[in-house]
Amino acid sequence: MNCKITGTGSYIPNVITRNADFDKHEFFNLDGSTFPHDNETTIRKFKAITGIEERRYLDENLNTSDIAVIASQKAIESSGIDPETLDYIIVAHNYGDVRSNSIQSDTVPSLATRVKAHLRIKNPKCVGYDLLFGCPGWIEGLIQAQAFIKAGIAKKCLIIGAEALSRVVDKHDRDSMIFSDGAGAVILEASESESGILSHESATYSFQESEYIYFGKSNHSTAPEEIRYIKMHGRKIYEFALVNVPRAMKECLENSGKSIKDLKKVFIHQANEKMDHAIIQRFYKLHGMTPPDDVMPMTIHELGNSSVATVPTLFDLVQRGKIDNQKLEKGDVVMFASVGAGMNINAITYQI
Repeated sequence: MNCKITGTGSYIPNVITRNADFDKHEFFNLDGSTFPHDNETTIRKFKAITGIEERRYLDENLNTSDIAVIASQKAIESSGIDPETLDYIIVAHNYGDVRSNSIQSDTVPSLATRVKAHLRIKNPKCVGYDLLFGCPGWIEGLIQAQAFIKAGIAKKCLIIGAEALSRVVDKHDRDSMIFSDGAGAVILEASESESGILSHESATYSFQESEYIYFGKSNHSTAPEEIRYIKMHGRKIYEFALVNVPRAMKECLENSGKSIKDLKKVFIHQANEKMDHAIIQRFYKLHGMTPPDDVMPMTIHELGNSSVATVPTLFDLVQRGKIDNQKLEKGDVVMFASVGAGMNINAITYQI
């Protein structure tokens, strides 16, 4: 028995925020000190490193669970399944529902429960739960769903990655320009086909790395101490990812029984264009090769970093032919890979 993705869906918010929109922000360093250069220079350097030109934010009337529902409806429709036959609904996120202009995260009931309710699923044996695993959360949800199917306790699972990072960013932190909102979802089913999940790899590095991404106070020294925002040590994350992610990807591919020459696409977490290119370069270098030009589809230029939503959204867009010069054929071998808070790393080798 194998585990095959039979449907995909995503939600890309309507509000477009361009780099120029940050020109009037007051940026400070983590210690509260001012930047040595003006915003125009800051934004130009930011674009050169991350590749991000614009990002998407939620409308004020929407929340993380709402867009998770929309992405799920699209995935269910494309799979053709009856939602009442779902055994599990797994929602990967990190901050719950944070209403616009609010500082409080709402996770009761769970986002998975909210998704199930909005999908109008009556079957009580359809179990919904939330998964907090940093940016790699959606891939980890896929790994868990596979385990349920392999164990014979599930046949159909809905795995969602959804996040509204615009609700938890510090406007005085330059890193706030990285983050965005979005949702992606897939249906994973038991299958007798040769296609499906071939291997996976997961790891948590916490001995020294647990605080690389954390919740902290504003960079503005006079901001209220009790309000917390997403924070990160970008240089440490960059160095960590370049060493550890290619190794995990290599081990995952080796365990699949496939060759690097079989690999058609790598759907990597859209965190930072420079970092993603460096990871792919090092991954191929471990195999004594250079990567093909079209091996890594990218959405970060227009969509930014939407955490758990980046990989399923990217996969859905390629599946639907929405990204130029990127397509998949039956039998293609691809990889999903991510890195994020924890620090967590994971990867999946998958055959279309």
